[in-house]
Amino acid sequence: MPIKTVNGVDLYYELHGSGDEVVVLNNGVIANTASWVYQRTALEPHYQLLLYDMRGQGKSQKWTEGDPGYTWDTHADDLAALLDALDIESAHIGGISYGGELTLVFALRYPDRCRKLIVADAVSYVAPQLDAIVDSWARIAALGDHELFYRTTWYWNFSEAFFAEKYEFLQSRISAAGALDLPSVEQLCHCFLTLDITDRLDTIQHPACVIVGERDILKPPHYSRTIADRIPNAVLHVLPGAGHASFWEYPDEFNRIMLDFLRG
Repeated sequence: MPIKTVNGVDLYYELHGSGDEVVVLNNGVIANTASWVYQRTALEPHYQLLLYDMRGQGKSQKWTEGDPGYTWDTHADDLAALLDALDIESAHIGGISYGGELTLVFALRYPDRCRKLIVADAVSYVAPQLDAIVDSWARIAALGDHELFYRTTWYWNFSEAFFAEKYEFLQSRISAAGALDLPSVEQLCHCFLTLDITDRLDTIQHPACVIVGERDILKPPHYSRTIADRIPNAVLHVLPGAGHASFWEYPDEFNRIMLDFLRG
């Protein structure tokens, strides 16, 4: 299992594909490297693709009692150290949701390590309703009940149409939720709630592709419009009908937008 010990933590990573340019994709808060299955097939023929689990996610080192809480700067430093360990000087940096927010933080903290940015279904600040939602996730994660956590969060991640079409599939994933390390998820949720970078976005000079599902009820499109409006070289794409997990619901369109942007 490919592991690099960087910045004091063991991070699981995968390298796929080939090419002179590297694309890094950052996971959503309760996702892992496997979540990018549809994007792998699109990117591998053209780019070297770096997928990894942030601390607390997937196969990377988990939070334990007595560890410090997670911070956005720590996540960014982890990624920078991982790039160093893999001898990657700079890359296209992207991500969805929590991973999209890390993409923005990383661009602010390590601008010289970034080429182009892909920011999907993300925010640059946390308004009261979103704060209430994610705070409830953290409180439920603290209870240690995996099925309850899954049933509390799944509604927010998909559109009504996706639920209608894939309800049996979503129900089948309840048992898989047992793989989540809920103490780490709680820490990730607490970290998310500290995000407040809108006033700094105008300093990002990289080309940025901002993608959002039209029917994202967790992080509605107005958040993405704010990001696209504040970053000078950003373009906004709204995926009609898609919910928060836009890269799963409409992978072909998501990938087309991403590839057109990277090639352009």
